[in-house]
Amino acid sequence: MKTPLLVLALTAALAATAAHSAPDYSRYSDDGIRAELAEISQVDTALLMPMRDGIGLSTNIWRPKGATGPLPTILWKTPYNEHVIGGMTARFALEAVRNGYAFIVQNERGRYFSQGKYEILGYPQTDGYDTLSWIAKQPWSNGKVGTLGCSSSAEWQLALAAMNHPAHAAMVPMAAGAGIGKVGPFWEQGNFYTGGVPRTLFGVWMYGVDNPMRAELPQNLTGPMRARVAQYNTLDAKKPAVNWQKHIWDLPYADLISSLGEPAGTFDALIKRGPGDPAWKTGGLYDDSMGWGVPALWFNSWYDVSIGPNMALYNHARSVNSDAEASANQYAVIGPNPHCAFQRLSENYKVGDRDMGDARFPVDQQIFAFFDRWLKNQPKAFPANTPPVRYFTMGANRWQSDTQWPPKAVKQVRMYLHSDGKANSLYGDGTLSFAAPTGGEVEDRYRYDPANPVQTIGGGDCCNGGLVVAGAFDQRPIEVRNDVLVYTSEPLKEPMEVTGFVNAVLHISSSAPDTDFAVKLVDVDTDGTAWIIGDTMLRARYRDSYVKPELMEAGKVYTLKPTPMTTSIQFGKGHRIRVEITSSNFPKFARNLNTGGANETEKVGRIADNAVHHSPDAASYIELPVVKR
Repeated sequence: MKTPLLVLALTAALAATAAHSAPDYSRYSDDGIRAELAEISQVDTALLMPMRDGIGLSTNIWRPKGATGPLPTILWKTPYNEHVIGGMTARFALEAVRNGYAFIVQNERGRYFSQGKYEILGYPQTDGYDTLSWIAKQPWSNGKVGTLGCSSSAEWQLALAAMNHPAHAAMVPMAAGAGIGKVGPFWEQGNFYTGGVPRTLFGVWMYGVDNPMRAELPQNLTGPMRARVAQYNTLDAKKPAVNWQKHIWDLPYADLISSLGEPAGTFDALIKRGPGDPAWKTGGLYDDSMGWGVPALWFNSWYDVSIGPNMALYNHARSVNSDAEASANQYAVIGPNPHCAFQRLSENYKVGDRDMGDARFPVDQQIFAFFDRWLKNQPKAFPANTPPVRYFTMGANRWQSDTQWPPKAVKQVRMYLHSDGKANSLYGDGTLSFAAPTGGEVEDRYRYDPANPVQTIGGGDCCNGGLVVAGAFDQRPIEVRNDVLVYTSEPLKEPMEVTGFVNAVLHISSSAPDTDFAVKLVDVDTDGTAWIIGDTMLRARYRDSYVKPELMEAGKVYTLKPTPMTTSIQFGKGHRIRVEITSSNFPKFARNLNTGGANETEKVGRIADNAVHHSPDAASYIELPVVKR
């Protein structure tokens, strides 16, 4: 099975590369790209596109000069200031116009030159729908629109896909996890939580994006005057710099932004919710009660924020079958990179400190081949036999492909935690093996003090003001701590590929009514370097339900099942598999103060004495999706 799938993947990539020979944009400056774009396109600048309630969204439209006949359109919607485009957006705009597309950049409602009140994700089911309708009615449009973008420009596409607009012919969501509310076991609510634990990136990101007191152009300023003003007055307020490394320690966490003197905004409203609050379904987030109506080419990555929800949503889009053609045409590409760094994949690629070898993938070429298939009716551009899933296996450092996620060849294998009650730190007696516990094992205990949390080192993250650098980094600096339990296998006699969802099942107890349990999967190299592969977390009160949390009784043993880690890693010959367990991962995740109260509004914590059990009747283990080839 392996060889034909890889041949198919290579064939598809080469076909797309031949059809779209993109220039080396690394040699272009943003000014150079904009100059060339101006030469080959006709532009409408700061046009107010009308929505159903009369609000206008500021929109720039580039169309090929001298184009005859209706054009397919690529739409890039953003909360950022991209009226003067640069970077990734500019490169896509130039490539689009070169290949006979109209390219549109539109500001979300309430951002920069767009009118109205800002709401995170930009009203995808109203403003997004109305934008598609407007484009399809233009005399220069062929009635087919493809949506494109990374991060914020991908997230709004998800709820729009559920609407199945007749003009929405294809979509390319890249790193779209923050657009997902609930999907399968994941209740992350747009990256706000992992396992009910707030992710600090959201508050930091909202400080830069949310602007309740924003300046606006006069409502009656239209046409050429708006375009003129847009050349020199961007309405791009620059907020005072914040030392997030220091400020993130301040409590209560709910005052993260208001304590800076900011007016009440989005973060202040959302922090009052829990992960199971029904209010999450009233905004622009996609959840798995919705259908799916659009063929999609997904770009995800192992060291991004929410790779688990991304792959769970990919599976949902394939199976929901509310639109049979759409479900049958879902494709995913998963790289080893951090958030939105797909175009940086190179011949000698490093993620964090770890070498990934040749990780190149024809990202831009595949995107335009996919759009050619669905927007230009060119089925050979992106062949129907293109593998549905193409993914980079770290450790082996190669691209692979399959017809499904996880791959068909996956077999679930359990590795159990063992010790004589002293798994504390790298120097403890914790082991990890395929054998289940048979008796006589003592639980491992440690003390979690929220005033002295375990430091985050790498893993999946983004957009956090420099609090965490995403990627593969050595975990030994924290494995020496006594409040980190470390379980390590014997050296592997043969390589072992783990590809799919990695589940952990823990039996725990605590002296506190509520606390957190963090789990980490680590690849220990032959020289001892402990590379982080993935991590997850669960707030104990949500162990059975995100809708009806329940506190713990002191000393009682409970079963915890954190949401899965998601990866593709080959543990090499001589490598060891390691699992770390502790109760904090800070500053990536907000600290649990262990009181059992309204954690985000409290200032004073308490120490928790926590334990992980691994007896025959309370085994703790990880379940690995092992691929036998």
